[in-house]
Amino acid sequence: MELWVIATITAAAVQTIRFMLQKRLKGIGLSTGGATFSRFLFAVPLAALGVAVLVAWRGYTIPTLGVQFWAFATMGGIAQIIATFCTVALFSERSFAVGIAFTKTETVQVALFSAVFLAEAVSGMGILAILIGFAGVLMLSRPPEGWASGRILNRATVLGLLAGGFFGASAIGYRGATLEIANADPLFRAMLALACVTAFQTLAMAAWLRWREAGEVTKVLGAWRATLPVGVTGVLGSLGWFTAFALQNAAYVRSVGQVELIFSILVSMLVFGERPKLREVLGMGLLAVSIILIVAVA
Repeated sequence: MELWVIATITAAAVQTIRFMLQKRLKGIGLSTGGATFSRFLFAVPLAALGVAVLVAWRGYTIPTLGVQFWAFATMGGIAQIIATFCTVALFSERSFAVGIAFTKTETVQVALFSAVFLAEAVSGMGILAILIGFAGVLMLSRPPEGWASGRILNRATVLGLLAGGFFGASAIGYRGATLEIANADPLFRAMLALACVTAFQTLAMAAWLRWREAGEVTKVLGAWRATLPVGVTGVLGSLGWFTAFALQNAAYVRSVGQVELIFSILVSMLVFGERPKLREVLGMGLLAVSIILIVAVA
């Protein structure tokens, strides 16, 4: 199995755990913004330590990071903040697994973004695989009252589509940022880009919370025993994503990353006691077929 596939599956598994932990943070008095901020705060020192270890171990030097790198990194960082915010808000609207499913509309958007912004086209078979996966997402995302109810554009759907779109934009930003780093080692490029992005995100979120939710940063720091695991799983999951982006087209990476839905179904059943419906199981089957095809053609 190729390294980018292993990195993607690992990232998806760790991200599922991180979302599970973030869902619980709202139960200890943190706002949606505070739960989102916790994902970045403790990731910064861990990412910086990772860069330092690679520099000392392999003798690398920090390359000059140009305007294009920072443009991609900033775009990806802001998009991920918004996407994470939407996802945390979405948890109160629908079940955990179906909430995550809404965000997976990103795969079709990422394929388009890749062609437009990075000139990385997806093959015909790759497009077919992505569409099969998208069909699975639609089955998982169908509201309990059905699509014909006239309530397709409810709050949960809008939040999910926004999250998917911004996660897609962040994937393109991160793929572009890793390609702008002058080093052949994908792990070093991933770690350096991650350290820069998380530092920017922490400063941006801290400023936002200080302006809009005074005292929320103090709450996050005060609840460090609960928020620290979110930061740890956040940086480990992001390292997996960044490594995969450094190696492969973002559309393929995000498509394989839909394996997260399988993990989220397990979390729904084992942690939150939410039993999947037959329709959701069938949707998972379509996603599995999509992932297998992506791995075969990428």
